[in-house]
Amino acid sequence: MGKRKIKGFMFWIAFVSSLGGFLFGFDTVVISGAEKDIKEVFALGGFEHGFTLASAIIGTLVGALFCGRPAQKFGRLETLKWIAYFYFISAVGCALVVNWYAFVFFRFLGGLSVGASSVVGPMYIAEISPADWRGRFVAFFQFNIVLGLLVAYISNYLIFGIPNDWQWMLGVEGFPALLFAVLLFTIPESPRWLVMKGMDSRARNILDSVGGEDVEKDMREIRLSLAGDSKDKLFQAKYWKPIAIAFLVATLNQLSGINAINYYAPRIIASSGVLQESAMLQSIPLGVTNLIFTMLGMLLIDKVGRRNLLFAGSVFMTIFLFAVALGFEYPGLPSLWGSKAPLGELFGGLYMMICLMGFLAAFAVSLGAVIWVLISEVFPTSVRAKGQVLGSMTHWFWCTAITWAFPVFAEEYSGYLFSFFGAMSILTFFFALKIPETKDKSLEEIQLELTGK
Repeated sequence: MGKRKIKGFMFWIAFVSSLGGFLFGFDTVVISGAEKDIKEVFALGGFEHGFTLASAIIGTLVGALFCGRPAQKFGRLETLKWIAYFYFISAVGCALVVNWYAFVFFRFLGGLSVGASSVVGPMYIAEISPADWRGRFVAFFQFNIVLGLLVAYISNYLIFGIPNDWQWMLGVEGFPALLFAVLLFTIPESPRWLVMKGMDSRARNILDSVGGEDVEKDMREIRLSLAGDSKDKLFQAKYWKPIAIAFLVATLNQLSGINAINYYAPRIIASSGVLQESAMLQSIPLGVTNLIFTMLGMLLIDKVGRRNLLFAGSVFMTIFLFAVALGFEYPGLPSLWGSKAPLGELFGGLYMMICLMGFLAAFAVSLGAVIWVLISEVFPTSVRAKGQVLGSMTHWFWCTAITWAFPVFAEEYSGYLFSFFGAMSILTFFFALKIPETKDKSLEEIQLELTGK
């Protein structure tokens, strides 16, 4: 099927709505540059320090869990505006606080915004995008997450060393947050949400403004997809396939070890005894790799399809994760090549850096690009908000578990941990075998295929 010419307004909509992804990525890792100073400034013990860093993750879980209801009741766009306000308040609050309790509150608020962004952003983009461009536009949200990660690493590196640098590191997020809030007033509401609320005329105009080829056909399909779903319950037998797909793609995404690497890459590299430079500087080449291959995933997702990206990516993820595993010692097991030294010591930190970059490249072009696209596609409009919450909550639950568990086991059992991550990547290959291809299909066509209705 030939690709239609998409109107420029749709590109603007995708750009603006994806700024929530940029703030998502930035807020997630910016704390890494400030956490040591925060411990000293507030004179925190080990428990308080850990809780301070965890406060944003707790907020993320809460935000992902509870944002579905306002998105369903007040609209996707209105909810995005409040998310932008919370991002701004969190950034300014963290920079200006005078006590620990206030700091924890504002970090929690930032996490709340991250969790809500992961639900509402992809859902909004999926509902307003033409079918044959939907993958790229939703993947643009993931691109902005990765861009936000990289910009946070670079920002921390540039700010490091100036007076009160930790406050500037956290406060600078207020500028893109304010821009996000202002620009949201230039884009329209989700047409599918408008139809659900009986505002057909507005929905029809929006579908036409973004480049719909047959607006009346789209309107009929949307109305049909909503028929008979007034109870709006997610956990019904007819939805077991979309529920399983969302749960598994979110689970496999995190059990690949991506956030263990994002948060602890300097420690992993340094474990080889070399490349002991600034942790902030070491993170930059990993962030660049992630960004470049996320862009590649965006270009390919609507051409080769979601399944093919998962097939290819899972193979290379498995190879590089087991290569990282071989860089560590295995307590109680002899070396596989007759030497007492693991590969990480034999070849140094450069070996680890190359393996991690290889994994990030494979992940970014496959699971990284596909996760938010699939979750936003597989649920019917009437339960999409709840389905997005389920997928996002699954993602953040495993993110929290892996992030907290990794430092506990990493000292002695890093090799086993990365072997486990590699095994999960093998499962990703078999997961791709079982899911339907969704590229070039309308959301209503996907609903019919997965639910028979």
